[in-house]
Amino acid sequence: MKALKNFTLIDGNGGPAIAGAAMLIDNGRIIRIGSAARMQAPPDAEVIDLSDKFVVPGLINLHGHPGGTIDLTQEAKNFTRASIEKDLRTYASYGVTTVLSLGTDQDLIFKIRVEQRAGRPTYTRVYSAGQGFTYAGSVGGLAGVTHTISDPAEVPKFIDDLARKKVDMVKIWVDDSFGHVKKMPSAVSEAIIHGAHQRGLRVAAHIFYLADAKQLVDGGLDALAHSVRDQLVDQQLIASMKKHGAWQMAATLAREESMFVYAKPAPYLNDPFFTRSVSAAVVSTLSDPAYQQKIAADPDFPRYRGLLDMAEKNLKRLADAGIPYGMGTDSGAPSRFPGFAEQRELELMVEAGLTPTQVLTAATKSGAEFLRAQDLGTLEVGKWADLVVLNANPMANIGNMHQIEAVYIAGNKVAP
Repeated sequence: MKALKNFTLIDGNGGPAIAGAAMLIDNGRIIRIGSAARMQAPPDAEVIDLSDKFVVPGLINLHGHPGGTIDLTQEAKNFTRASIEKDLRTYASYGVTTVLSLGTDQDLIFKIRVEQRAGRPTYTRVYSAGQGFTYAGSVGGLAGVTHTISDPAEVPKFIDDLARKKVDMVKIWVDDSFGHVKKMPSAVSEAIIHGAHQRGLRVAAHIFYLADAKQLVDGGLDALAHSVRDQLVDQQLIASMKKHGAWQMAATLAREESMFVYAKPAPYLNDPFFTRSVSAAVVSTLSDPAYQQKIAADPDFPRYRGLLDMAEKNLKRLADAGIPYGMGTDSGAPSRFPGFAEQRELELMVEAGLTPTQVLTAATKSGAEFLRAQDLGTLEVGKWADLVVLNANPMANIGNMHQIEAVYIAGNKVAP
């Protein structure tokens, strides 16, 4: 049993911070929250004085890809228990206590998920979409892992397999990479959405174009896994998302920034908050002028800064319209670094025009609502004690989320 006391509580519900708070945790769950002046800890409790600290719920990343990337190379053979656990521990060290892995997993992930849900995890909780769906000759996924479809008739067997694995989501990629490759036809995406819904599964889509977002949401898609980036979202999409209950589950602003930021020395290459979790080889590569020139030589490079700007505008437009949204980054893929990407995402969401309170709520309470995880996301009696202890107030400045003193998952101190 643990008794935390004398901290300022930000519980994730979007309300004001509560000073002088105390929390009692037993067997990983919160059993009491109240005033530190009035709450008396049981004699057997470990009392932890958090004077001048701020306590927030653990962050929930709704779009990640843990385990598949070593340094800057993503491939199927990298997906080992050691690699998965390394990424999940890294997420935890940055205050990310839950991640939805979106479509590039192998079956090992389900073993880890079962182990976690049977007890009290000691690293970031994982949810999984298993193996996602790509179209033959198109973009996305991971060679040798994701299901590559060329005919709608192939869909049912793969949906049945995912249902047997009890995936938490189904992932599809619908994109043509600026016209460089084929795009998944609507007949295939419709078959996936229909088949998944028949088995009680929700579907999230990698999209880029407004037209694709409209077509998919009109067809029953449950969530957009990226922002629309080719143009401003319009009232037609907003109305359809409201009608179908579709989410902007992740804006992946950090993903958009990663497409251009390494074309010159990134501002954080010497920042210990970044370098503490990436290898020396990665820092060396990102600092290499030849690598930077390679990034800048991408024929599509001139587009990328504008795509981030458009993604930010569309996040704000959807939020203002009342569309539900979470926080997600596409981290785990090369150059999108677990933990750091989520912290950067929070900053970019504020840059997009959201308040720190809106951002923290999206990254905690809303994330749990999307995952239908009733015992996560906010710090309330009966829920898991997944929380981050900070040395400064993130509601005053979202950058204060960097000031991590400690991270707990199910009451277990997992970082530092």
